Amino acid sequence: MNEVVTALITHLHAFVEEVRPTEEEWMAGLGFLIETGRMCTPERDEFVLLSDMLGLTSAVDDVNHEGPEGMTPSSVQGPFHSPAPARELGDWISHGPERDRAVPAVVHGRVTDCDGAPLAGAKVELWQASDAGLYDSQDEAQEPGNLRGLFTADAGGRYWFRTIRPSSYPVPTDGTAGRLLHAIGRHPMRPAHLHYRVTAPGHRPLTTHVFLAGDPYLGSDAAFAVKEELIREARPRTGGWGMDGPYEEIEFDVRLVPLRPPLGVPPSVRQP
Repeated sequence: MNEVVTALITHLHAFVEEVRPTEEEWMAGLGFLIETGRMCTPERDEFVLLSDMLGLTSAVDDVNHEGPEGMTPSSVQGPFHSPAPARELGDWISHGPERDRAVPAVVHGRVTDCDGAPLAGAKVELWQASDAGLYDSQDEAQEPGNLRGLFTADAGGRYWFRTIRPSSYPVPTDGTAGRLLHAIGRHPMRPAHLHYRVTAPGHRPLTTHVFLAGDPYLGSDAAFAVKEELIREARPRTGGWGMDGPYEEIEFDVRLVPLRPPLGVPPSVRQP
């Protein structure tokens, strides 16, 4: 605690020395943080959104999820996560009005360890915004749990589900994070993506994204969350996967990092 607080105080005091804020500016800054806190609800965390827009969430993510070559990189969780309803493999996660408007999609892949061994029974949690760029908690037209799903991978580590093609969308700009973006001249857009949280016994949990190739905002994501390894093509298809008519196929394999055994385990069987 002393190490953390000392570093925090050092950087805060250096900030004051560099910027030299007036007392009025300092109080305005405190008011900004107070307003951010007052905007937080169980459905929306403005502090998480503010952290995302400053690139702070991605910076914390990067220093906490290093690992071996071949692992699936992590990415930010975002402010709109909530527990997803359990669904069967192949289920639709889209049950709102967007299903009649948007391009249908099949998403599938395998969950393995970093050596490619399948992780049977891995839990794959998904959530995404609608084609209008809204999550269920933001949109009265969607039922709670829409465009969310919790799947259990089969014996081969395989998962698949049906949904709509995600679209790029603006983050909420009616709060402090949006005001900050406007003040510094940055756009609020996020490229089209699906959120993932994947867990399996004996392996490090992974929170990540899948981004769609060709999206115009891949190079300027407002949340600084895009990583090259997480970009996938949405390939046009007709037939298969229980689909009628044309749809898009998105394939995304997930490789989890094994947890290190406890210290009591002999070195010969410990991970390097």
